[in-house]
Amino acid sequence: MAGSSRMPGVWRASAARSKVELRAFFRNKQSLVFTLMFPVILLVVFGSIFSGKVAGTQTDLKQVFMAGIVAAGVMSTAFSGLAISIAIERDTGTVRRLAMTPMPKSAYFIGKLVRVIVTTALETALLLGIALTLFGLPLPSTGERWMTLGWDLALGTVACAMAGAAYSALIPNSRSAAAIVTPVFMVLQFISGVFFPFGQLPHWMQTVAAFFPVKWMAQGFRSVFLPDSFTAVEPAGNWELGHIALVLALWTLGGLVVTALTFRWRGPRVR
Repeated sequence: MAGSSRMPGVWRASAARSKVELRAFFRNKQSLVFTLMFPVILLVVFGSIFSGKVAGTQTDLKQVFMAGIVAAGVMSTAFSGLAISIAIERDTGTVRRLAMTPMPKSAYFIGKLVRVIVTTALETALLLGIALTLFGLPLPSTGERWMTLGWDLALGTVACAMAGAAYSALIPNSRSAAAIVTPVFMVLQFISGVFFPFGQLPHWMQTVAAFFPVKWMAQGFRSVFLPDSFTAVEPAGNWELGHIALVLALWTLGGLVVTALTFRWRGPRVR
């Protein structure tokens, strides 16, 4: 009874915290530009440059990039944006003040997750809208592909969010947040099949990328938007949908555990 009586309070606090998170995000023009517009800029620039077919297929290189940039958009909102925002709030004492209030601490993380889910959905819709109208990316052709889009997007979002929350423990202060987060964001895009067909990357890059969720998200999105014949140039020769779901689920669980063990509620300059 005691546990059940606490739940309404947790959900009310989480709902209130989620509203605060969303309001703060959309009022912060810097966050809007860096988190939402950066992948859009990459999409427009590289989508205008790429041309030709992927070697060994009849698939346009541009279409492969369109599928990959959706995964980059998820990482931008769920990993980069979250890690930086937590670092800023920890450095300014916001996290510490929230921890000292009657608000359940879980409400802080639920609020962050709600913000990530909403902004990721918006980012994905924006990227797909541009890719469809300007570059001819085809819509998923079957109900099964629509389902794959849904679970790949959902699992990828939560996995990257948990990774971002865990990674925030490595950021010493808000001034260094972007410098510590952005290189990881950029490197993982280059080695995960966003800018180049994954099968054409050096084998060691493929091996390293396979440890991280972006590679698997991008592969899942390729299975949604590209023809099945494209599996001829995939390293495994198939889409590996079960493997994608397993890896993203493990990243979600691992990020949750690491966050629980390492999350700091007070920055080094906060008293």
